[in-house]
Amino acid sequence: MRVLVLGIGNVMFADEGIGVHFVNLMAKNYKFTSSKNELTLMDGGTLALALTHIISEFDYLIVVDCISANGASVGDVYFFDFLNVPNFISWDGSAHEIEMLQTLHLMELAGDRPTTKILGIVPSRIESSNFSLSDEVIKASNILEKTLLEHLKELDFKCEKVANFTLNDTLDDYAKKGLK
Repeated sequence: MRVLVLGIGNVMFADEGIGVHFVNLMAKNYKFTSSKNELTLMDGGTLALALTHIISEFDYLIVVDCISANGASVGDVYFFDFLNVPNFISWDGSAHEIEMLQTLHLMELAGDRPTTKILGIVPSRIESSNFSLSDEVIKASNILEKTLLEHLKELDFKCEKVANFTLNDTLDDYAKKGLK
């Protein structure tokens, strides 16, 4: 089975970039192996629809993104099947969030959508031209990590920690490029 962990978000809008930052962090910190499955971690940015040809090549998709949830607190983490979205998930977030939702629905209509899970976190700040993440989202990222690792183990992946980078280290990568 081919598995794609896809980080979605706009890194220029503070917490909205958590999906991208988180997937990049996992790629730096872990080596994933399986005797029968293949794993790809990908920074999807805000591309959504432009990724359909890539997503359709996989059997299983885990989308990591910030999400909107009624009654939720900043930093709350949710993991659910795309076909069984909890009622409190509102999908009224940013433009890329709505475009990703539409992309998944279009892929479903075409019969190209892989089995899809959503790993989402409720953001604190979505501000333009701000490459930082809120303290609440950084603190809750350990729940994102634990949730993803547990699920990958259920899919027969061995998850070996090979480094100890932090989300702030991934943010520093942007500073080195003059983007922070």
